[in-house]
Amino acid sequence: MSTPFRICLLPGDGIGPEVTEAAVRVLEAAGRRFGFAAVFSRQAMGGAALRAGGPPFPEATKQAALAAQAVLLGAVGAPEFDAEPPERKPETGLLALRKALGCFANLRPMLRLPGAAGPLREEVVAGADFLVVRELTGGIYFGAPRGFAPDRQSAENTLRYSVPEIERVARVAFGLARGRQRRLTSVDKANVLESSQLWRQTVTRLAAEYPEVELRHMYVDNCAMQLVLNPRQFDVIVTGNLFGDILSDEAGALAGSLGLLPSASVGGAVDLYEPVHGSAPDLAGRDRANPVGAILSAAMMLRHTFRQEPAAAAIEAAVRRTLEAGTRTADLGGSVGTRAMTDAIIAAL
Repeated sequence: MSTPFRICLLPGDGIGPEVTEAAVRVLEAAGRRFGFAAVFSRQAMGGAALRAGGPPFPEATKQAALAAQAVLLGAVGAPEFDAEPPERKPETGLLALRKALGCFANLRPMLRLPGAAGPLREEVVAGADFLVVRELTGGIYFGAPRGFAPDRQSAENTLRYSVPEIERVARVAFGLARGRQRRLTSVDKANVLESSQLWRQTVTRLAAEYPEVELRHMYVDNCAMQLVLNPRQFDVIVTGNLFGDILSDEAGALAGSLGLLPSASVGGAVDLYEPVHGSAPDLAGRDRANPVGAILSAAMMLRHTFRQEPAAAAIEAAVRRTLEAGTRTADLGGSVGTRAMTDAIIAAL
């Protein structure tokens, strides 16, 4: 057996610890089958860290994350801190984590899985299979100046992008499109925003380096509409931080549940993996959370960080077989709990 993979676990808040534990169990089962092992370091993050008397992203957590080969995050968010200043909000810790790791490209696949039910007619969404590549460390979430005026009667945020920031995420998207259906849609608001004009100019220039990839541009409002009218037209979508945040969550409606969607954040010192769903505090500790998003995030980890393609594909196939067999959690119209769902996926694996 090779040297164990070093994985930092940040279970976080709400249902985060439950779905993280499910992913760990599946990783261990896959390791027994495919001959690899992992060592896990568990650290506090978000509201859990705040309750322990620290900041939302403690220094010890930062150092453990940077010492790992990959980070698996459960969820961040706790309503009890909603009225707190930014330095005491769990979500501030998430932004700090992404910045510390340097992960600038967020990958969110949307694949319609068996048994998923959503608001769209099946004939519209059946066969949809696309990947959203979201720029993660720039744009309006990080731009300065930002904040409230002294009288708190106005506030501002700054949307700023540089050519190098756009180039690096666009190269990731072009590379991924080259390995899929070779179609890339770049999403912006170039008819209104100068930052989007720079985005469009930069992506267009880079397209000459990827002649095998068909590039088209689309305004974000039209893209939001096209995702529900004809999602099968998309292969890879690349866009900025704010637009990517919104569009990738819209993709959750196409999938049937946010609980099914994984994500990877890559390009920095350490890759970060997390399910797309939030902390869902109302479900915490009730064995009702859907673990599939976290489990598929673990599969993405095996693929992108550890180059364990057979194991990653086997986990994805096990999830599909489990759903095809009718085993589903409450968000998918079933009655199976978190642990039983995980047991079923491990058995299928």
